[in-house]
Amino acid sequence: MIRVVVVDDEALVRSGFELILNAAEDIEVVGTAIGGEALATVREARPDVVLLDIRMPDVDGLTILRGLQAFPDPPVVAMLTTFDTDEYVVTALRSGAAGFLLKDTDPAQLAQLVRTLAAGGIVMSPKASYAMLRSVPTADAAEDEASARIGLLTDRERDVLVLVAEGLSNAEIGARVHLSVGTVKDHVSAILGKLRVTSRVQAALLAQRAGMLNPPLR
Repeated sequence: MIRVVVVDDEALVRSGFELILNAAEDIEVVGTAIGGEALATVREARPDVVLLDIRMPDVDGLTILRGLQAFPDPPVVAMLTTFDTDEYVVTALRSGAAGFLLKDTDPAQLAQLVRTLAAGGIVMSPKASYAMLRSVPTADAAEDEASARIGLLTDRERDVLVLVAEGLSNAEIGARVHLSVGTVKDHVSAILGKLRVTSRVQAALLAQRAGMLNPPLR
């Protein structure tokens, strides 16, 4: 079972996500909380995935995210937001979040998105991520340097990076390019090392900024 905690200040959102996810045979919502209860709830429930509202009146999602990242065995965290161009999402992704979900996500897709997160993939709307990156006026010097290091990747690593940026898990990437999961894992580790980033999301953001991903039609 994939264990999930939902953190949101709106009771309707918490109950709605809980109802939808508990309908899946392989997912169980093991806790829900408002911002101030989040860290204690996660510590007690020990979920695999946390769906975390990025904007809450008592404790904001970025503060909670930093607290979760300090756990000895942090869960996978995806941010919940109402706006696909929320300026805080970029900060959250750079701070360790594995993606984000819009609160109006199609209920029929929600369970599969949680499975993707639990399997090590990332969840990030291409249209929304493109819009967010455009909203960042300039990259800092460290990010420019990292983008330049994409040139150090082999052709195979570049192929894998594009699939990582599409949100695929290692198993899904392996099936797409006919490689074992172990080989894909080695490629992903090499990519993160060459780009000097610590997460798949950070690598995906660099791929987007470097023009490796086709911008969505608008």
